[in-house]
Amino acid sequence: MTAIERSRTVAVVGAGTMGQGIAQVALLAGHRVLIYDINAELAAGGVGIVQDRVDRMAAKGRLDPAEAEDAIGRIDAASALADLAGAALVIEAVVEDAAVKRALFGALEEVVAPDALLATNTSSLSVTELAAGLAHPGRFLGLHFFNPAPLLPLVEVVSGFATDAAAAERAYRTVLGWGKTPVRCADTPGFIVNRIARPFYAEAFAVYEEQGADPATIDAVLRECGGFKMGPFQLTDLIGQDVNEAVTRSVWESFFRSPKFTPSLAQRRLVQSGRLGRKSGHGWFPYGPDAQAQAPHTAGPEEAPEKVAVVGDLGPAAGLVELLEEAGIAVTSTEHGGPYIQLPGEGQLVLADGKTAIEFADVVYFDLALDYRGATRIALSAGEDTSERTLAEAVGLFQKLGKQVSVIGDVPGMIVARTVAMLIDLTADAVARGAATAEDIDTAMRLGVNYPLGPSEWHDRLGRDWAYDLLHHLDERCPGGRYAPSLALFKLGYAEDVE
Repeated sequence: MTAIERSRTVAVVGAGTMGQGIAQVALLAGHRVLIYDINAELAAGGVGIVQDRVDRMAAKGRLDPAEAEDAIGRIDAASALADLAGAALVIEAVVEDAAVKRALFGALEEVVAPDALLATNTSSLSVTELAAGLAHPGRFLGLHFFNPAPLLPLVEVVSGFATDAAAAERAYRTVLGWGKTPVRCADTPGFIVNRIARPFYAEAFAVYEEQGADPATIDAVLRECGGFKMGPFQLTDLIGQDVNEAVTRSVWESFFRSPKFTPSLAQRRLVQSGRLGRKSGHGWFPYGPDAQAQAPHTAGPEEAPEKVAVVGDLGPAAGLVELLEEAGIAVTSTEHGGPYIQLPGEGQLVLADGKTAIEFADVVYFDLALDYRGATRIALSAGEDTSERTLAEAVGLFQKLGKQVSVIGDVPGMIVARTVAMLIDLTADAVARGAATAEDIDTAMRLGVNYPLGPSEWHDRLGRDWAYDLLHHLDERCPGGRYAPSLALFKLGYAEDVE
């Protein structure tokens, strides 16, 4: 199955920001493009905006002037749906209302040719539901572009229950030919990105609700230790708390209120109070000319221990041994037991494993890092029985390695570790249920939300039983199903052990 020929027309219904972006992508790929909107002035305005963008690209040397002139001549506004009769592909980007979209596609079906593809850009509605009632649902699918469409490479190609494989393949190859990175996925709630990304927000909000740390500290740990480009509190303020919560609630409802996707009460209170983020002047953080930036909690200076003993295999934190030695801290190693770092005061420094420090006599937990050498901040947690000396030695040790240290509450799984474990679990479950391949999910999460690694890449790096063990411990301490490891994760982690 080949891509739609460049000589064929692509139509976009909806002249808003997303519609304009999609039209620009198709136009610069060489198609004739029509923009239709129920408001004719908006359609004409959308055409003008795209033409201006193309002009500016040529002026900045990003597009050949002759190509720009040719493109400007290939886009026009359609005054009626009937004008779209010759389109080989019609992409809808109108309001997120299922009734409106179904009515639109019912009308389009009466206009376009039998071989034309019909696509929705919905981010949250069921593609299968939108196709219900169509005479030819096999040619209907989702093409979920990310905003801004001309810049972001990812497109989710969503097959509904009735979508023909040939139609999905033709759409996939067309988008690929437009210079985008398409990923295939089934019509499941949230598709790939909005489904898999839920723990990135939910676990941060849970740590906050558990009084583990404040928003600025949680964001800083996920950025500076976990390698994420933006923290979830800052990001949801940018997205809009109402928008982000609506997506979370939609996924939760669509999965029959699964505890895996339970919304945050703290975020609900933000929405109810009108603190929607940047657009309202206040969200998790204040905004405006007089707003004071909130700094993360950072521990004061402590003296580093001169020597430590590494007991057992530190697994994902094994790279710390080399860093300790480079920093001039004497390290002795014991293969059996642990895993932990024995501090001079007899306390233990342990990688987050889903347990709590209060369960042990004198323990400090440290969080998972994307790269312990490159991390600029490390989170530590201590229990009520942790001695002051042990906490001070742990803080001083990481400060000696050049890290800033944030001491948080005694929450199981800490911040980065529990977030990554949940991302891995949701991915394993989605793959097992045929929602998408592990490779496509990794691609989607890297390109769609700029994660440093895809969930399966995290899994491969951390070891096959790491996420399962951590979530199993979390589930024991926080029962209710949210952290119960999926059967798919069990199979990834332990199936070989029971054969």
